[in-house]
Amino acid sequence: MNVETSRHENSEDFTILELQELDVNYGGIQALKQINLTIKKGEVVTLIGANGAGKSTTLRAISKIVNPRHGQIIYSGRNITRRLSHEVVKLGIAHCPEGRRVLTKQTVLDNLLLGAYIRSHQAEIKADIQQQFELFPRLAQRHNQLAGTLSGGEQQMLAIARALMSRPQLLLLDEPSLGLAPAIVREIFSIIENLRATGVTILLVEQNATLALQIADRGYVLEAGAIKLTGAAADLINDERVKKAYLG
Repeated sequence: MNVETSRHENSEDFTILELQELDVNYGGIQALKQINLTIKKGEVVTLIGANGAGKSTTLRAISKIVNPRHGQIIYSGRNITRRLSHEVVKLGIAHCPEGRRVLTKQTVLDNLLLGAYIRSHQAEIKADIQQQFELFPRLAQRHNQLAGTLSGGEQQMLAIARALMSRPQLLLLDEPSLGLAPAIVREIFSIIENLRATGVTILLVEQNATLALQIADRGYVLEAGAIKLTGAAADLINDERVKKAYLG
């Protein structure tokens, strides 16, 4: 890394991710339409919108689960539009998907080890597993338990911890509160705030728009695959249009 790049990456104004006029199609259906989005290093940015608005598709495009039809994805100054998904993980982007998708017949520990599949330094991997156990004490208590026997909240914690095992600079979180009891949701969001404090940049898709905007720096409102509104989270949470459509 050259000195200039390092200096920019340490800047509060460094743009870690930029989507430029991004289009994504599923067959004949255009799921994303000319999406323009930026995230600064260290921010929590949230995408809000109704089901089918394109929020999860945006995350899938960034992590290269789906390929854009048009536009560019710029990460840390690199054009990653044509990169493969495993290459994107190596560059520092981790995706914690909707529905958790833990490996139910593997132990908690095995799930965490699989999250570090791109890494080879065993001592560092071991240290990071201990770090996840400190962040998620329940996982430490259940480290030899099959993931499929965990509660929904514990599985969500495991999904986040597994994503963190790749040491991401940018964490994509898709519906972390889905299907969880209110007390567990509060715990998950407290963990997300703690992650922000460690310097991880987060792009959050969340059905509970109020909670998302309460912890986010900025937000984007998606409707039918297009960005209709953007601004500081504090402004969006008080916007009458957002209140009426998404905040109840």
